[in-house]
Amino acid sequence: MKIPLVDLKAQYAAIKHEIDEAVARVINETAFVGGKYVTKFEEEFAAYCRAKYCVGVGNGTDALYIALRMLGVGKGDEVITVANSFIATSEAITMAGARVVFVDCDPTTYNIDIEKVVSAITPRTKAIMPVHLYGQPADMMNLKAIAEKNGLFLIEDAAQAHGAEINGQRVGTFGHAACFSFYPGKNLGAYGDAGAIVTNDEKLAMKCRMIANHGRAQKYDHEFEGVNSRLDGLQAAILSVKLKHLDEWTEKRRKIASLYGNYLKNSGITIPVEKKGVRHVYHLYVVRMKKRDLVQKALTENGISAGIHYPIALPLLQAYRYLGHSDKDFPVATQYAQEILSLPMYPELSEGQVEYVCNQLKNALGKV
Repeated sequence: MKIPLVDLKAQYAAIKHEIDEAVARVINETAFVGGKYVTKFEEEFAAYCRAKYCVGVGNGTDALYIALRMLGVGKGDEVITVANSFIATSEAITMAGARVVFVDCDPTTYNIDIEKVVSAITPRTKAIMPVHLYGQPADMMNLKAIAEKNGLFLIEDAAQAHGAEINGQRVGTFGHAACFSFYPGKNLGAYGDAGAIVTNDEKLAMKCRMIANHGRAQKYDHEFEGVNSRLDGLQAAILSVKLKHLDEWTEKRRKIASLYGNYLKNSGITIPVEKKGVRHVYHLYVVRMKKRDLVQKALTENGISAGIHYPIALPLLQAYRYLGHSDKDFPVATQYAQEILSLPMYPELSEGQVEYVCNQLKNALGKV
Protein backbone atom coordinates (compact mmCIF):
# COMPACT_ATOMS: atom_id res chain seq x y z
CA MET A 1 0.00 0.00 0.00
CA LYS A 2 1.31 3.44 -1.01
CA ILE A 3 0.35 6.31 1.30
CA PRO A 4 1.73 9.81 0.64
CA LEU A 5 2.31 12.38 3.36
CA VAL A 6 -0.19 14.67 1.61
CA ASP A 7 -2.46 13.85 -1.34
CA LEU A 8 -3.38 17.02 -3.22
CA LYS A 9 -4.61 15.03 -6.23
CA ALA A 10 -7.31 13.39 -4.12
CA GLN A 11 -8.49 16.78 -2.90
CA TYR A 12 -8.60 18.20 -6.42
CA ALA A 13 -10.53 15.18 -7.72
CA ALA A 14 -13.23 15.76 -5.11
CA ILE A 15 -13.83 19.41 -6.09
CA LYS A 16 -12.56 19.41 -9.69
CA HIS A 17 -15.73 20.85 -11.20
CA GLU A 18 -15.79 23.78 -8.77
CA ILE A 19 -12.09 24.54 -9.21
CA ASP A 20 -12.16 24.32 -13.01
CA GLU A 21 -15.16 26.66 -13.20
CA ALA A 22 -13.50 29.20 -10.90
CA VAL A 23 -10.26 29.19 -12.89
CA ALA A 24 -12.14 29.53 -16.18
CA ARG A 25 -14.05 32.56 -14.89
CA VAL A 26 -10.86 34.36 -13.92
CA ILE A 27 -9.23 33.62 -17.25
CA ASN A 28 -12.32 34.63 -19.24
CA GLU A 29 -12.45 37.94 -17.38
CA THR A 30 -8.63 38.37 -17.36
CA ALA A 31 -8.92 39.26 -13.67
CA PHE A 32 -5.35 38.27 -12.93
CA VAL A 33 -4.08 40.96 -10.55
CA GLY A 34 -6.38 42.48 -7.95
CA GLY A 35 -10.04 42.77 -8.83
CA LYS A 36 -13.25 41.26 -7.58
CA TYR A 37 -11.99 37.74 -6.95
CA VAL A 38 -9.28 38.97 -4.61
CA THR A 39 -11.72 41.29 -2.82
CA LYS A 40 -14.24 38.47 -2.51
CA PHE A 41 -11.76 36.09 -0.94
CA GLU A 42 -10.39 38.74 1.42
CA GLU A 43 -13.90 39.43 2.69
CA GLU A 44 -14.69 35.72 3.01
CA PHE A 45 -11.49 34.87 4.84
CA ALA A 46 -11.82 37.81 7.23
CA ALA A 47 -15.34 36.60 8.03
CA TYR A 48 -14.08 33.03 8.45
CA CYS A 49 -11.45 34.19 10.94
CA ARG A 50 -14.11 36.39 12.61
CA ALA A 51 -11.89 39.38 11.99
CA LYS A 52 -12.66 42.71 10.35
CA TYR A 53 -9.95 42.90 7.70
CA CYS A 54 -7.91 40.60 5.47
CA VAL A 55 -5.13 41.70 3.11
CA GLY A 56 -4.09 39.15 0.50
CA VAL A 57 -0.37 39.00 -0.28
CA GLY A 58 2.01 36.92 -2.35
CA ASN A 59 2.94 34.31 0.28
CA GLY A 60 3.11 33.61 4.01
CA THR A 61 6.66 34.88 4.39
CA ASP A 62 5.73 38.23 2.89
CA ALA A 63 2.72 38.35 5.22
CA LEU A 64 5.03 38.10 8.25
CA TYR A 65 7.48 40.67 6.89
CA ILE A 66 4.77 43.15 5.93
CA ALA A 67 3.04 42.80 9.30
CA LEU A 68 6.30 43.48 11.13
CA ARG A 69 7.09 46.47 8.95
CA MET A 70 3.53 47.76 9.30
CA LEU A 71 4.00 47.83 13.09
CA GLY A 72 7.23 49.76 12.75
CA VAL A 73 9.54 46.91 13.72
CA GLY A 74 13.02 47.55 12.38
CA LYS A 75 16.68 48.20 13.08
CA GLY A 76 17.59 48.08 16.76
CA ASP A 77 14.48 46.11 17.70
CA GLU A 78 14.22 42.53 18.93
CA VAL A 79 11.42 40.10 18.16
CA ILE A 80 10.91 36.94 20.21
CA THR A 81 9.87 33.75 18.48
CA VAL A 82 10.14 30.00 18.96
CA ALA A 83 13.16 27.83 18.14
CA ASN A 84 11.20 25.06 16.38
CA SER A 85 9.52 26.42 13.28
CA PHE A 86 10.13 26.88 9.56
CA ILE A 87 12.75 29.51 8.76
CA ALA A 88 10.13 31.85 7.27
CA THR A 89 9.17 32.86 10.81
CA SER A 90 12.62 34.07 11.80
CA GLU A 91 13.62 35.11 8.29
CA ALA A 92 10.83 37.68 8.20
CA ILE A 93 12.13 39.25 11.43
CA THR A 94 15.58 39.68 9.91
CA MET A 95 14.07 40.97 6.65
CA ALA A 96 12.33 43.70 8.65
CA GLY A 97 15.73 44.75 10.04
CA ALA A 98 15.21 43.47 13.59
CA ARG A 99 17.16 40.90 15.58
CA VAL A 100 15.53 37.52 16.09
CA VAL A 101 15.47 36.23 19.67
CA PHE A 102 14.77 32.51 19.91
CA VAL A 103 13.26 30.74 22.91
CA ASP A 104 12.67 27.05 23.51
CA CYS A 105 9.39 25.23 23.01
CA ASP A 106 6.96 23.81 25.53
CA PRO A 107 7.69 20.08 25.97
CA THR A 108 4.02 19.09 25.82
CA THR A 109 2.47 21.21 23.07
CA TYR A 110 5.67 22.06 21.10
CA ASN A 111 4.48 25.68 21.00
CA ILE A 112 6.47 28.60 22.39
CA ASP A 113 7.38 28.27 26.09
CA ILE A 114 5.64 31.09 27.96
CA GLU A 115 8.16 31.26 30.81
CA LYS A 116 11.03 31.47 28.34
CA VAL A 117 9.30 34.37 26.58
CA VAL A 118 9.15 36.38 29.83
CA SER A 119 12.84 35.83 30.53
CA ALA A 120 13.81 36.84 26.98
CA ILE A 121 12.23 40.31 27.12
CA THR A 122 14.74 43.19 27.09
CA PRO A 123 14.43 46.98 26.64
CA ARG A 124 14.88 46.37 22.90
CA THR A 125 12.05 43.88 22.56
CA LYS A 126 9.40 45.24 20.20
CA ALA A 127 7.21 42.23 19.47
CA ILE A 128 6.43 38.60 20.22
CA MET A 129 5.69 36.34 17.26
CA PRO A 130 4.38 32.92 18.37
CA VAL A 131 3.72 30.10 15.91
CA HIS A 132 0.58 27.98 16.08
CA LEU A 133 2.68 24.92 15.37
CA TYR A 134 1.25 21.91 13.53
CA GLY A 135 -2.26 23.40 13.87
CA GLN A 136 -2.52 23.79 17.65
CA PRO A 137 -2.83 27.38 18.91
CA ALA A 138 -0.10 28.77 21.13
CA ASP A 139 -1.07 29.96 24.61
CA MET A 140 -2.46 33.23 23.34
CA MET A 141 -4.21 34.32 26.51
CA ASN A 142 -0.95 34.38 28.47
CA LEU A 143 1.01 35.77 25.53
CA LYS A 144 -1.48 38.59 25.13
CA ALA A 145 -1.20 39.42 28.83
CA ILE A 146 2.60 39.44 28.60
CA ALA A 147 2.53 41.66 25.50
CA GLU A 148 0.13 44.14 27.09
CA LYS A 149 2.09 44.28 30.34
CA ASN A 150 5.31 45.05 28.50
CA GLY A 151 3.91 47.27 25.75
CA LEU A 152 4.80 44.83 22.99
CA PHE A 153 3.21 43.99 19.67
CA LEU A 154 1.80 40.49 19.26
CA ILE A 155 1.84 38.91 15.80
CA GLU A 156 0.43 35.43 15.23
CA ASP A 157 2.18 33.15 12.77
CA ALA A 158 -0.92 31.17 11.84
CA ALA A 159 0.49 29.58 8.68
CA GLN A 160 -0.39 26.09 9.93
CA ALA A 161 -3.58 26.85 11.83
CA HIS A 162 -6.44 27.99 9.56
CA GLY A 163 -9.60 27.72 11.65
CA ALA A 164 -7.94 26.70 14.91
CA GLU A 165 -9.63 28.03 18.05
CA ILE A 166 -9.15 28.75 21.73
CA ASN A 167 -12.39 28.61 23.69
CA GLY A 168 -14.32 29.27 20.50
CA GLN A 169 -12.20 32.23 19.38
CA ARG A 170 -10.44 31.77 16.06
CA VAL A 171 -6.68 32.24 15.77
CA GLY A 172 -5.87 35.43 13.96
CA THR A 173 -7.86 37.59 16.35
CA PHE A 174 -5.72 37.54 19.50
CA GLY A 175 -2.83 39.75 18.42
CA HIS A 176 -2.37 43.01 16.57
CA ALA A 177 -2.21 41.02 13.36
CA ALA A 178 -1.99 37.43 12.17
CA CYS A 179 -0.26 35.96 9.15
CA PHE A 180 -1.44 33.01 7.06
CA SER A 181 0.18 30.97 4.33
CA PHE A 182 -1.84 29.33 1.57
CA TYR A 183 1.03 27.21 0.29
CA PRO A 184 -0.54 24.22 -1.55
CA GLY A 185 0.03 21.74 1.27
CA LYS A 186 -1.63 23.89 3.95
CA ASN A 187 -5.09 23.09 5.33
CA LEU A 188 -6.33 25.88 3.08
CA GLY A 189 -3.95 25.75 0.15
CA ALA A 190 -3.75 27.59 -3.15
CA TYR A 191 -2.35 26.15 -6.39
CA GLY A 192 0.82 28.18 -5.99
CA ASP A 193 2.12 30.67 -3.46
CA ALA A 194 -0.30 32.93 -1.60
CA GLY A 195 -0.72 34.48 1.84
CA ALA A 196 -2.76 36.90 3.91
CA ILE A 197 -2.63 39.26 6.88
CA VAL A 198 -5.65 39.45 9.16
CA THR A 199 -6.33 42.25 11.65
CA ASN A 200 -9.14 44.10 13.40
CA ASP A 201 -7.40 47.46 13.01
CA GLU A 202 -8.47 49.41 9.92
CA LYS A 203 -5.38 51.63 9.87
CA LEU A 204 -3.04 48.66 10.16
CA ALA A 205 -4.90 46.87 7.36
CA MET A 206 -4.59 49.90 5.09
CA LYS A 207 -0.87 50.26 5.78
CA CYS A 208 -0.31 46.54 5.08
CA ARG A 209 -2.15 46.92 1.79
CA MET A 210 0.00 49.89 0.84
CA ILE A 211 3.26 48.18 1.77
CA ALA A 212 2.28 45.14 -0.30
CA ASN A 213 1.45 47.36 -3.29
CA HIS A 214 4.55 49.51 -3.72
CA GLY A 215 3.64 51.92 -0.92
CA ARG A 216 0.58 53.28 -2.63
CA ALA A 217 -3.15 53.57 -2.04
CA GLN A 218 -3.88 54.96 -5.53
CA LYS A 219 -2.14 54.25 -8.83
CA TYR A 220 1.17 56.13 -9.08
CA ASP A 221 0.57 57.91 -5.77
CA HIS A 222 3.38 56.34 -3.71
CA GLU A 223 3.62 57.62 -0.14
CA PHE A 224 6.66 55.45 0.61
CA GLU A 225 8.62 52.56 -0.86
CA GLY A 226 6.86 49.26 -0.41
CA VAL A 227 7.15 45.86 -2.03
CA ASN A 228 5.31 43.93 -4.72
CA SER A 229 3.40 41.20 -2.91
CA ARG A 230 -0.13 40.76 -4.19
CA LEU A 231 -2.54 37.85 -4.06
CA ASP A 232 -3.48 37.12 -7.69
CA GLY A 233 -6.98 36.52 -8.99
CA LEU A 234 -6.49 32.87 -9.90
CA GLN A 235 -5.30 31.93 -6.43
CA ALA A 236 -8.02 34.00 -4.78
CA ALA A 237 -10.75 32.27 -6.81
CA ILE A 238 -9.31 28.85 -5.99
CA LEU A 239 -9.11 29.73 -2.31
CA SER A 240 -12.73 30.91 -2.28
CA VAL A 241 -13.81 27.51 -3.56
CA LYS A 242 -11.71 25.65 -1.01
CA LEU A 243 -12.75 27.86 1.89
CA LYS A 244 -16.30 26.54 1.60
CA HIS A 245 -14.98 23.04 2.34
CA LEU A 246 -12.44 23.95 5.02
CA ASP A 247 -14.51 23.20 8.12
CA GLU A 248 -15.56 19.83 6.71
CA TRP A 249 -11.94 19.01 5.91
CA THR A 250 -10.88 20.11 9.38
CA GLU A 251 -13.36 17.79 11.06
CA LYS A 252 -12.06 14.94 8.92
CA ARG A 253 -8.50 15.79 10.00
CA ARG A 254 -9.62 15.75 13.62
CA LYS A 255 -11.30 12.38 13.15
CA ILE A 256 -8.13 10.98 11.56
CA ALA A 257 -6.10 12.34 14.48
CA SER A 258 -8.45 10.54 16.86
CA LEU A 259 -8.00 7.31 14.91
CA TYR A 260 -4.23 7.68 15.08
CA GLY A 261 -4.50 8.24 18.82
CA ASN A 262 -6.57 5.10 19.32
CA TYR A 263 -4.37 2.87 17.19
CA LEU A 264 -1.15 4.16 18.79
CA LYS A 265 -2.40 3.99 22.37
CA ASN A 266 0.04 2.19 24.69
CA SER A 267 2.52 1.75 21.84
CA GLY A 268 5.40 3.62 23.47
CA ILE A 269 5.03 6.34 20.83
CA THR A 270 4.37 9.87 22.06
CA ILE A 271 1.25 11.22 20.35
CA PRO A 272 0.03 14.84 20.20
CA VAL A 273 -1.62 16.34 23.27
CA GLU A 274 -4.57 18.57 22.49
CA LYS A 275 -5.02 21.25 25.11
CA LYS A 276 -8.38 21.67 26.84
CA GLY A 277 -10.58 24.26 25.18
CA VAL A 278 -8.54 24.17 21.98
CA ARG A 279 -9.61 23.22 18.48
CA HIS A 280 -6.47 21.70 16.98
CA VAL A 281 -6.73 21.60 13.17
CA TYR A 282 -3.95 19.03 12.63
CA HIS A 283 -2.08 20.53 9.73
CA LEU A 284 0.43 17.88 10.73
CA TYR A 285 0.11 14.82 12.94
CA VAL A 286 3.47 14.65 14.68
CA VAL A 287 4.58 11.77 16.90
CA ARG A 288 7.83 11.20 18.79
CA MET A 289 10.02 8.16 19.31
CA LYS A 290 13.60 7.05 19.73
CA LYS A 291 15.52 5.82 16.67
CA ARG A 292 13.30 8.00 14.50
CA ASP A 293 15.46 7.80 11.39
CA LEU A 294 15.42 3.99 11.36
CA VAL A 295 11.66 3.98 11.85
CA GLN A 296 11.18 6.47 9.02
CA LYS A 297 13.31 4.30 6.73
CA ALA A 298 11.21 1.24 7.57
CA LEU A 299 7.99 3.14 6.82
CA THR A 300 9.38 4.28 3.47
CA GLU A 301 10.21 0.67 2.58
CA ASN A 302 6.56 -0.19 3.26
CA GLY A 303 5.17 2.53 1.04
CA ILE A 304 4.46 5.13 3.72
CA SER A 305 5.72 8.67 3.29
CA ALA A 306 6.56 10.32 6.62
CA GLY A 307 8.21 13.72 7.08
CA ILE A 308 10.24 15.61 9.67
CA HIS A 309 9.03 19.08 10.66
CA TYR A 310 11.67 20.25 11.49
CA PRO A 311 14.99 18.35 11.56
CA ILE A 312 17.15 21.22 12.86
CA ALA A 313 16.16 23.79 15.48
CA LEU A 314 16.28 27.24 13.88
CA PRO A 315 19.00 28.73 16.13
CA LEU A 316 21.33 25.88 15.16
CA LEU A 317 21.05 26.46 11.42
CA GLN A 318 24.05 27.79 9.53
CA ALA A 319 22.00 30.91 8.81
CA TYR A 320 21.99 31.81 12.53
CA ARG A 321 25.52 30.87 13.47
CA TYR A 322 26.20 34.57 14.07
CA LEU A 323 23.94 34.43 17.13
CA GLY A 324 26.39 32.07 18.83
CA HIS A 325 23.87 29.52 20.13
CA SER A 326 24.52 25.91 21.06
CA ASP A 327 22.12 22.99 21.44
CA LYS A 328 22.27 23.47 25.23
CA ASP A 329 20.44 26.79 24.82
CA PHE A 330 17.36 24.98 23.46
CA PRO A 331 17.32 21.51 25.02
CA VAL A 332 13.69 20.67 24.22
CA ALA A 333 13.75 21.81 20.58
CA THR A 334 17.12 20.12 20.07
CA GLN A 335 15.97 16.81 21.52
CA TYR A 336 12.64 16.79 19.72
CA ALA A 337 14.27 17.52 16.37
CA GLN A 338 15.82 14.04 16.65
CA GLU A 339 12.56 12.32 17.62
CA ILE A 340 9.65 13.90 15.75
CA LEU A 341 7.98 12.26 12.77
CA SER A 342 5.03 13.58 10.77
CA LEU A 343 2.61 10.85 9.71
CA PRO A 344 0.37 11.07 6.64
CA MET A 345 -2.40 13.58 7.29
CA TYR A 346 -5.04 14.76 4.83
CA PRO A 347 -8.84 14.66 4.87
CA GLU A 348 -9.11 11.88 2.28
CA LEU A 349 -7.23 9.30 4.38
CA SER A 350 -9.34 6.21 5.08
CA GLU A 351 -9.44 4.36 8.39
CA GLY A 352 -7.84 1.40 6.67
CA GLN A 353 -4.92 3.55 5.60
CA VAL A 354 -4.53 4.97 9.11
CA GLU A 355 -4.58 1.47 10.58
CA TYR A 356 -1.94 0.33 8.07
CA VAL A 357 0.32 3.29 8.93
CA CYS A 358 -0.01 2.58 12.65
CA ASN A 359 0.63 -1.15 12.28
CA GLN A 360 3.73 -0.54 10.19
CA LEU A 361 4.90 2.13 12.62
CA LYS A 362 4.56 -0.21 15.60
CA ASN A 363 6.22 -3.06 13.70
CA ALA A 364 9.12 -0.81 12.73
CA LEU A 365 9.54 0.44 16.29
CA GLY A 366 9.67 -3.14 17.55
CA LYS A 367 12.47 -4.05 15.16
CA VAL A 368 14.85 -1.10 15.47
